[in-house]
Amino acid sequence: MIKRITHEEVVQALSRQAAVALIGPRQVGKTTLALDISEERETIYLDLEAAEDRGKLSNPVLFLSNNENKLVILDEIHRVPEIFQTLRGLIDKGRRKGLKTGRFLILGSASIDLLRQSGETLAGRIEYVDMEPLNIIEANSGNTEDTKKLWVRGGFPDSYLAGSDEDSYSYRKNFIRTYLERDVPQFGPRIPAETLERLWTMLAHSQGQPLNASKLAGNLSTSAPTVSSYIDLLADLLLVRRLSPLHANTKKRLVKAPRVYIRDSGITHALLGIADYNQLSGHPVFGASWEGFVIENLLSVSPSRTKSSFYRTSAGAEIDLVLELPGGETWAIEIKSGLTPKLEKGFHHALEDIKPDRSFVVYSGVDRYPVTEDTDAIGLLELEQELSKK
Repeated sequence: MIKRITHEEVVQALSRQAAVALIGPRQVGKTTLALDISEERETIYLDLEAAEDRGKLSNPVLFLSNNENKLVILDEIHRVPEIFQTLRGLIDKGRRKGLKTGRFLILGSASIDLLRQSGETLAGRIEYVDMEPLNIIEANSGNTEDTKKLWVRGGFPDSYLAGSDEDSYSYRKNFIRTYLERDVPQFGPRIPAETLERLWTMLAHSQGQPLNASKLAGNLSTSAPTVSSYIDLLADLLLVRRLSPLHANTKKRLVKAPRVYIRDSGITHALLGIADYNQLSGHPVFGASWEGFVIENLLSVSPSRTKSSFYRTSAGAEIDLVLELPGGETWAIEIKSGLTPKLEKGFHHALEDIKPDRSFVVYSGVDRYPVTEDTDAIGLLELEQELSKK
């Protein structure tokens, strides 16, 4: 059984705070993790997508007060956003009675929506834990086949653990259809499913490219602001990442447009009709898909408050990922999909510009060795393990 890194984070957060919000995309394993935690203590679980469980909260103060000595898990909290005000009152009342920690575990599938609802009412009473799809540390037994499998299938547990590539691919196609037809309408304005699927697919084709809303809008026969709002929604649903450019104190002319990535590599491949590694290896997205896969894996284990960005100047100096760690240390990371990584002049020029504390080139192999006096070639698993210890 795969051990999720997030389990210990949630348990520790519950020991510190009255409410903990576990945030991640649908089907990433939030409910499974919450029910696993519930086996360790007395718990009430409410699935707020079920009318029966929503009915139990018709008088939320009465119901929750009667269960104040139990951990209450509120799944799909966006279905009852008005509950946050009630939680605030119950938490404050409980504190006066000595009930200070571990009272509510809130599960949500949309970052901005959930943060806004809870941030307005539960400031100082809630801690947030992000739950990402599986990363290499969680899924890997130390061999390259595990890495390849995770890259092709992505990190959603049911996709990664499917009995075959065909079953995994079918799961991901159904995942996409469910989001388009059921989940997106719950969170945002009415968007034609066909239009959003076309945009999502365009973003997969241009994985890691600078955002050009006007070009995308032209292909969709709509406006650039409309396209930007659609991408905002996909980002809020934790399906798309906009990686911002580094704001460096340099006189160089910097690229200002963010880069856009489909966050899960398996979803990228499903959108492009890629079902297995053989198809991926011959596809133009091969290198960009590896880049996005590496970025998501590294960010999933980066310390809280890490700032992530990329660096590129108009003259071609470039670093794929810059991590500014909470302690003040800066890591520069170049990403190569081959087994014999070669660094280009643009990377060396970028190092001269930003002067990071450490620099790496992540490649598809597993051996670690120096490629310059200051830069190591390193496998993804080893770098992820090293970063997770920071």
